[in-house]
Amino acid sequence: MIKPERLRPGDKVAIVSLSAGTLGEPWAIHKFHLAKERLQKDYGLEVVAMPNALKGRDYLDMHPEARAKDLMDAFRDASIKAIFNAIGGDDTIRLLPYIDFDVIKNNPKIFTGFSDTTVNHLMLYKAGVMSYYGLSVMTNIAEYGRIDNYEVEMMHKTLFEPEENLKIYKAPYYYDDDDEMIWWKEENLNVIRKYHEDEHDYEVIQGAGKVRGELLGGCLDVFQMVVGTSIWPSLDEWRGKILFLETSEDDPSEYQVAWTLRNLVAQGIISVINGIVVGKPARRTKYESYKEVYKKVIGLEAGRPDLPILYNANIGHAKPIAVIPYGAMCELDLDNKTFTLLESSTKK
Repeated sequence: MIKPERLRPGDKVAIVSLSAGTLGEPWAIHKFHLAKERLQKDYGLEVVAMPNALKGRDYLDMHPEARAKDLMDAFRDASIKAIFNAIGGDDTIRLLPYIDFDVIKNNPKIFTGFSDTTVNHLMLYKAGVMSYYGLSVMTNIAEYGRIDNYEVEMMHKTLFEPEENLKIYKAPYYYDDDDEMIWWKEENLNVIRKYHEDEHDYEVIQGAGKVRGELLGGCLDVFQMVVGTSIWPSLDEWRGKILFLETSEDDPSEYQVAWTLRNLVAQGIISVINGIVVGKPARRTKYESYKEVYKKVIGLEAGRPDLPILYNANIGHAKPIAVIPYGAMCELDLDNKTFTLLESSTKK
């Protein structure tokens, strides 16, 4: 995998809307201005919005080619060092016909986002360029009040001052929007989230010892749109990987999680990977029941009770979240319940 250069003060970064066009809506545009001001003031970055990024939901829904053009133009522009996606959605797969993989490969740069942005990460993976799962503009960089301390630390240690042997430690707290939703309104700009102490550390669903492999995965909800396309990794590409999975705020049922895992079993992927790291469910009501699904489908149905599965990682939709570099070598230590990146995420 080609590893992009780290970010430095003075670098230019681009904001794109590759899925939903929410950032450009009149009621949400303050989120763009907040993110821009924060990236400029706190990190010394020059921020630009690509030409179509702020055109709103209706326009971008009708014009996936415009979204893709922003992405391609951002990669072609040598002055741009990183690309931050605004937010997820449900149709990024529509950009696929307009993607030039050679452009991405020949112009590697930092790219971040999560959820439906899983599709874009798999595009970069096909091009052979490392990308960074996490940190969307609206949900993280433009968080009201301040960016969460855990997210600041993980962003710093991966994108700005990359560390080798970086422990993706379990955040000791969580935010539950089921009972404390902070609505996206300009009047809430200074409202700080109330986090709760997390009674759970990392949990081992099954397996023991240490396993290593390169990270590959994303939002489980999105896989159904990608399987069978040109960007879905081949079985050989899955061999020896650590699969990371997380679920969205759409709250997929236990049946839906089981169906997706069974598809991975049927493809042969579960037979060739070295381990799985699972993100904290976006809805805490699914915390225990999802664990049972993994035990049943992977341990019993697939006959892989030996396959290490580390549960409750800060990946994806359940805040706070880490930055997970696609293709980076990592280690899961099941006995000590640790998740460690064994190489720096970006070039120093």
